[in-house]
Parts: sequence; structure tokens; C-alpha cells
Amino acid sequence: MAADRPVVAELGRPETPDETAARKAETSRRHRANQTLLNLVVALLGSLLVVVILVAVVVRPTPAPPEGIDYATVAAQAQVDSSEPLLAPVLPPEWSANDARFQTTQQVPTWYIGFLTPGEQYIGLDQGIGANPTWQAALLNNAQESGTVTIEGVTWTIFDQRDASDPGNYAYSLATTRGESTVLLHGSASDDEFALLATAIAAQWEAE
Repeated sequence: MAADRPVVAELGRPETPDETAARKAETSRRHRANQTLLNLVVALLGSLLVVVILVAVVVRPTPAPPEGIDYATVAAQAQVDSSEPLLAPVLPPEWSANDARFQTTQQVPTWYIGFLTPGEQYIGLDQGIGANPTWQAALLNNAQESGTVTIEGVTWTIFDQRDASDPGNYAYSLATTRGESTVLLHGSASDDEFALLATAIAAQWEAE
């Protein structure tokens, strides 16, 4: 029977039945081990694919926009420190304020509101109580006058620097005086948005 079995090169003779059984067992073991590793890799890749799909398709909630500051309430609280009525113009709901404070600027009591317009632009409102030309020049970054405009009966001086290389928040400004208050508007918004804010200021003055 041994002569009927092929000679194994590594042994130089035919395998014994025990050696054949051992070889087959080892081959089977290696196959099972390789199959287990392959299954593990496939399962891992499958899990990663599921995670990627979930991240890609799951709808993430849109973060709520930052809550605006109630500048009218801040103005009412700060009024006790001002000899002049502080401005709190009523604006459409699309407008918001990201800052409101009463402070001393250039030695002048100053009420400030930072507005964000519907066009996602900025307009700063500064109301100086008993202000002087130095205060105005400092707050308007030494901008030069370029004309005047009358909005709802209020005449404003224009400071248009939109053609400057980097005007920042002083691209366009308006200035007017009423009583002891000097009011400055400056920012990057459109003419229409400046006009809307100026109209709201005129309405508050008319109601006083």
C-alpha cells in the first residue's frame, strides 16, 4: 500500500496515514484561521461603512441663531445715568442687536447699540451726550464729510468711504445733532438699511 502513495518531496518518501491526517488537519486549521480573519475584516469594513452612511445622511439640527440683545431694556436701565433720552429705535424683527451699553468714550457719556441688519451687515449707533467735535472725529475714524441727506425731516451729514481700500465698519456713516445728543451711525450696510434705521430714530424723536 505504501508503494501506491505518492512520494512527498519534503520527506523523500510517501506520507504515513498519521502524517496525512496531520497535514490535512493543519491545512484545515489554517483555512479556518484565514476565513476568521477575513470575516473580521469584512465585518469591520461593514461597520465603518454604516457609520459613514449615518454621518452622511442623518439630518443634523441647525444651530439656533444667537439670541439678540434686548437693547430697549438695556436703554431703560441705563436711562438713569443720562440727562438725554436714550435711543431705542423700533425696528423690524429681521433686525437684531449684538451689543448695547452706556459708557464713557473720549470723556463723553455715550450710548451704543451694535445692529445686525437683514442683509447681515453691521450698523453701529453712538449717541454722545454733550459731545464735541473730537468725540465725533474719533468715533468716525476721522472720516471726511461728503454731503447731507434729509430723512423724515432730520438732516444727516454723510461720510462715504466705500471707495477706500479698507474702510471696515466706517464704509458709510451718518451724523446728526438733536438737543444735547450727537448721533452717529456707521457701518457696512446699504443706503436703504441706513435710511430705515434713521427713519426709526426720527419716529422715536417725534413720539417724545
